[in-house]
Amino acid sequence: MTVEPLGRLNQYSSIMPDGQLPPAFRFAPSPNGYLHLGHAYSALLNEKLAREAGGKLLLRIEDVDRHRSKPEFETAIYEDLEWMGITFDGPPRRQSEHLPLYQKALDFLVARGLAYVSTISRRDIGILAAKDANWPRDPDGALLSPASERYLDHTASGGAIRLNLDAALAACQNTVSWREDGAVFPFEANKWGDVVLKSRDQSFAYHLAVVVDDADQKVTHIVRGQDLHAATAIHRVLQKLLALPEPDYLHHALILDETGGKLSKSRHSPSIRSLREAGLTAAGLRRNLGF
Repeated sequence: MTVEPLGRLNQYSSIMPDGQLPPAFRFAPSPNGYLHLGHAYSALLNEKLAREAGGKLLLRIEDVDRHRSKPEFETAIYEDLEWMGITFDGPPRRQSEHLPLYQKALDFLVARGLAYVSTISRRDIGILAAKDANWPRDPDGALLSPASERYLDHTASGGAIRLNLDAALAACQNTVSWREDGAVFPFEANKWGDVVLKSRDQSFAYHLAVVVDDADQKVTHIVRGQDLHAATAIHRVLQKLLALPEPDYLHHALILDETGGKLSKSRHSPSIRSLREAGLTAAGLRRNLGF
């Protein structure tokens, strides 16, 4: 497996955002499978930087996906983190207990013409894209919704609610960027298209929930995997539209498997649970991951 050296990260914990809030880091897993080594690395890195900064380490359970989130996986998260010896400041926050906050943010965007109802399904988009080899995709590989959806009847019911990206960028005056490891990154939010903010089944999307949570929990430092680097652009757009504080970001390198692919639940990567059942100790895990 490949792990990023910690050397260049030591300075990060001393950086304070403009608001001068006490440093607060968070680890935010989703209970849709068992944690793997990539999660362990991210949790331990957040722990390391939070303690070096003299700040808080928060635990958030991102369970807004009602279909994939399972109680048994949430229980396993707590067990794995306790086994690793990671302690958090305060009780865990569960997204499913804060739905009114996400709705309030969504209502704000809709009322200002920055979001709209879209009735087109992923299947319908797939049919359209099958006729066009150059149909655009977002950084995660998902097909973008056609821009024509923005101009349909916004009072329709039963659809998803999408961000009107063109209107959003205009409202931001195309000045969105973010701070990371001493550098400033310009936004590339246009690559995301009109992202879903609330799905057809009325589940809030990750992009909306995560920015609301980070602001509500006063998170100042967001340390997460490189696979979410591109998503930061759309998160910064939403933060600016909702007048939320700008945190500092750090996207760490991913742990890779033998094939060079990233570890993931969908690829059935070995879980922390299975590794400790096979005899791995918590001290051994920390040592193997460079902590």
